[in-house]
Amino acid sequence: MAMVCLSDFEAYAKKYLPKIAWDFFAAGADDCSTRDENILAYKRIHFRPRMLRDVSVMDIRTKLLGTEISFPVGIAPTGFHQLAWPDGEKSTARAAKAMNICYIASTYSTCTLEEISAAAPSSLRWFQLYIHRNRAVSRQLVQQAEALGFQGLVLTADLPYTGKRRDDVRNGFRLPPHMKLKNLEGAFEVCKMSLLDPSVTWNDIYWLRSLTHLPIIIKGILTNEDAELAVRHGVQGIIVSNHGGRQLDGAPATIDALVEVVEAVQGKVEVYLDGGIRKGSDVLKALALGAKCVFIGRPALWGLAYKGEEGLQEVLRILQDEFRLSMALAG
Repeated sequence: MAMVCLSDFEAYAKKYLPKIAWDFFAAGADDCSTRDENILAYKRIHFRPRMLRDVSVMDIRTKLLGTEISFPVGIAPTGFHQLAWPDGEKSTARAAKAMNICYIASTYSTCTLEEISAAAPSSLRWFQLYIHRNRAVSRQLVQQAEALGFQGLVLTADLPYTGKRRDDVRNGFRLPPHMKLKNLEGAFEVCKMSLLDPSVTWNDIYWLRSLTHLPIIIKGILTNEDAELAVRHGVQGIIVSNHGGRQLDGAPATIDALVEVVEAVQGKVEVYLDGGIRKGSDVLKALALGAKCVFIGRPALWGLAYKGEEGLQEVLRILQDEFRLSMALAG
């Protein structure tokens, strides 16, 4: 079967992944309203295309905090890549390097930070952090990421507790015995999400800044109030995100929340977005509304499930081609 668009990869992953893995990746919280709205919201946004603009030459490169990438799409932090492909996050890192884009590695990776770095040396990698009750564990991860050459620290702000994902509850989801959360091994009993620290506040940004020279990007912002607080607390970037609809069901679609966040920060920090990107035209809509770059979550996992690193590169190339075409046709 020819893989023509991202939904082809979705159909493949749904057919061939074990049900428990597919359900975990696909899950949204509660009724999945926010998960689905992330996608539907793009369909309500229309272009005002301009004609006769000479689109014979186009430059789709951009920069993330000063580092050039080949086009404004990166890979969002998602956990447990070995559920999709045996090489897990190593394949993800290699695909991102091959396409010259940014990959945000998750705290909940099934490969170590060392393995991820070694798989794609001198690539643009950021590290996503959950702050745990055991602060020493978080401190160690941050310092390890910096030592290994990760270039940004992404703090996820929207997970004081894990949202209720019904299929995971029904399936009694847990990692298969041969898989481990490699970065947390030995730190404590793995996969007890209750070890996340629900007492984290804005003041913890100062704590993080005391640990590292890395730029701090905060992920999970959906309102102008929180965007202003992020700027005030000295972050360098914001990812407008609702965790793929996996946390608070009834939160806005990220593309709908983007405009007020962009207006609130007034160009003081870079604003990115994840959630619901399924076509190159979605990328263009996000950029037109003020995002500097978008990050894909589930589509990256579908690419891995299809053919590992090669499948993920294919997903990214399709998005890149569709984005370039949308730019040209919109003038």
